[in-house]
Amino acid sequence: MGFLDGILGRDRPVRPDLDRLFGLPAAALTLQAGTGFVPAGAGSVCFAAVEGGAFARLKEEVRDLLDIEVAAAADRGGAEGAGPGAHPVTYTSDAYGYTWLAVRRPAEDLIALVNDLHAVNALLEEAGFGPNLLCSLTAFRPPGTEDGRAEAPASGPYRTRDLALVYLYKRGTFYPFAPRAERAETRDNAFELQVRGLLAGDLPMEPDLERWFPVWGAPGLGGA
Repeated sequence: MGFLDGILGRDRPVRPDLDRLFGLPAAALTLQAGTGFVPAGAGSVCFAAVEGGAFARLKEEVRDLLDIEVAAAADRGGAEGAGPGAHPVTYTSDAYGYTWLAVRRPAEDLIALVNDLHAVNALLEEAGFGPNLLCSLTAFRPPGTEDGRAEAPASGPYRTRDLALVYLYKRGTFYPFAPRAERAETRDNAFELQVRGLLAGDLPMEPDLERWFPVWGAPGLGGA
């Protein structure tokens, strides 16, 4: 099964339900209680970019919208370091040619981050680019690494440096992605299965393990 088959869910199309993203804050509490992992303040949306002025303008509209929201939060004292010149949104391309829109918020404000991810997806959907949406990612860190200044140990309970909860847009389901700390491009499958069981009551988890596609180098993971 290829990347698009796994991410797009071609064999069983379902109606996208972006509101499922709003289950992430409750799931984060369950995750922290069960594993110690906490929000990292980073999230991203992956999509297949298209050429043309309309799409380029939409990307800038998304950036402007989130910049305004972060500036407003700074005025209320809720986003340290943010202001009119701050850009919480960045765009990058991966090795497969897909575009990642990365969003950053204070780690303690997961609700705002989820609202941002929902808004980005909704804006692309409403503009007719829903078929281009692939997935959304929310990053988590083990205890002691939330601020990015410490490395997770290569052994013991935190062999995983990062954890992402990945939302498959076309499937309406989530899966955990846990790259290991001690070896490049390997994942902690046992921990991923543990997280799936832990969060089954909070989020609709993807039942087909073949669709748990590795998102190596995604923004918010491994310092990216």
